[in-house]
Amino acid sequence: MATLDPRIAAVTDRIIEKSKKGRAAYLKLMDEEGERGIDRSRLSCGNFAHGFAASGDDKKAIRTFAGPNIGIVTAYNDMLSAHAPYYRYPEQMKVWAREAGATAQVAGGVPAMCDGVTQGQPGMDLSLFSRDNIAMATAVALSHGMFEGLALLGICDKIVPGLLIGALRFGHLPALLVPAGPMPSGLANKEKQRVRQLYAEGKATKEELLAAESASYHGQGTCTFYGTANSNQMMMEMMGLHIPGAAFANPGTKLRQELTRAAVHRVADLATKRARLCDTVDERAIVNAAVGLMATGGSTNHMIHLPAIARAAGITFDWQDLAEISHAVPLIARVYPNGSGDTNDFHAAGGMAFVTYTLREAGLLHDHRSAGSDDFAAYATNPVEDDSGLRWEAVRESSNDTMLKPVSDPFQPDGGMRLLAGNLGRACFKTSAVDRERWTIEAPCRIFSDQKAVVDAFEAGELDRDTVVVVRFQGPRANGMPELHKLTPPLGVLQDRGHRIALVTDGRMSGASGKVPAAIHCSPEALGGGPLAFLRDGDVVKVCAETGELSSKADLSAREAAEAPPPPVGTGRELFALFRLHADEAEKGGSAMLAAMEQAL
Repeated sequence: MATLDPRIAAVTDRIIEKSKKGRAAYLKLMDEEGERGIDRSRLSCGNFAHGFAASGDDKKAIRTFAGPNIGIVTAYNDMLSAHAPYYRYPEQMKVWAREAGATAQVAGGVPAMCDGVTQGQPGMDLSLFSRDNIAMATAVALSHGMFEGLALLGICDKIVPGLLIGALRFGHLPALLVPAGPMPSGLANKEKQRVRQLYAEGKATKEELLAAESASYHGQGTCTFYGTANSNQMMMEMMGLHIPGAAFANPGTKLRQELTRAAVHRVADLATKRARLCDTVDERAIVNAAVGLMATGGSTNHMIHLPAIARAAGITFDWQDLAEISHAVPLIARVYPNGSGDTNDFHAAGGMAFVTYTLREAGLLHDHRSAGSDDFAAYATNPVEDDSGLRWEAVRESSNDTMLKPVSDPFQPDGGMRLLAGNLGRACFKTSAVDRERWTIEAPCRIFSDQKAVVDAFEAGELDRDTVVVVRFQGPRANGMPELHKLTPPLGVLQDRGHRIALVTDGRMSGASGKVPAAIHCSPEALGGGPLAFLRDGDVVKVCAETGELSSKADLSAREAAEAPPPPVGTGRELFALFRLHADEAEKGGSAMLAAMEQAL
């Protein structure tokens, strides 16, 4: 591995310095939990008997401390394609634990909602806060003190961050994330997007649209585009929290089964060695995750999730850190929506193994302490399963340079995520899928307070001109910060018609957001007096990824803030009022739970 790039070193050093107090407090707590916290040996006989009463063949081993006991936290449900493969995992994992002289129990389940099902629907208002709910559910599952190691079964958008945030509060134990993989490729994503835009223009029927969607999302596994779910898997590899190369093997294959088996054996080994998750997830691991995010053009949602994960480990990490990492790291992958091939094509071209190899060779990654392997260099290899068993092969070249290139010959010189700032606040702009000629948009704005109103205005022909579409009151405190994925087809149509179009919002766009320039996660949000609340229809707004500007020449100080819509109710949204009331800004992770936790500590 080359010497660490001085720009990455400088960002890492700054993160370590500003995190000193929080990180020291976190590690002190983990030391105390390991020394005096609840575990099997400290349970009363009544407590302990309850903990193994239903354990069948493993009852004696758990009772007599014959080996480490692995707690499985699962996000299984059979409605969602990504999590349906987990159905058989626990019973298989118990067998594989016995092979390693260990036992395993399902500690608990966590909810797993799908943004693909809830996009544009009321349920999407629960999406971001489901991450906090999952973290708390993980803590409840692990609170019984029955475990010496953790296996976390989750894969999609808020589920992986939620599981990891919850597990980090039990960071005195070792843990691995256990993925299930992407579904095999179906209808090409570009064709799916084409049909969506035709439908938005009234040129395709609903039945034609449903047929295209069903051909794209057609079986078990994650969606194959490079959105938040697959970006999760990339980050877990970069943080050393997977078995090397586990991210993108398809469900139902022998390879996938053997990788899960290897994960169980590894957790058992880590538990025997008394390894700790808190030592794996340090400042270097967070930086590696950010480097991977920039290098692969990953999901914008992680500009919220990564700071939240860092906070749970006592680390302060913000958008300035991300922006500087983005300037240092070139874009080396083009996976849909940033390119034509999907996640399966990416994996076949060399995938995470090649990404890790070329980034390490360029000095852009830390060789930090990983959980999935004794040597971080193992993440530059891909797993292969054959008659001789499971083995790993080094990957030194891309087999498809239209979607995966070395650092020495990148698609673009930076990582594709820009921090914008100005009198309209701070926001994120993902450039990797946007043509450079559209990195700067300056036009009169049109103000909306929900995405349905934008679609209605589009269908009425009111947006057929150069326009900056502003959708405000979409932040964490206003309505839970839903993704505004429903806007992608109509805004794409307007752009294709030759108009200069941009989106500005304090909400989120999908992790698969694409070709339309968008300043998202605007902070401070409109609710409570953020700058977007003072804009009016017709104000000229400038969005510029070249200079990092988000501004308006309008005199915002001379106006009163616009009135916010009433709080959302129905579809259970009122149950999340507490989260909305106490949520902090997007740059800190948009979390009520973490804000309250820090106050309590």
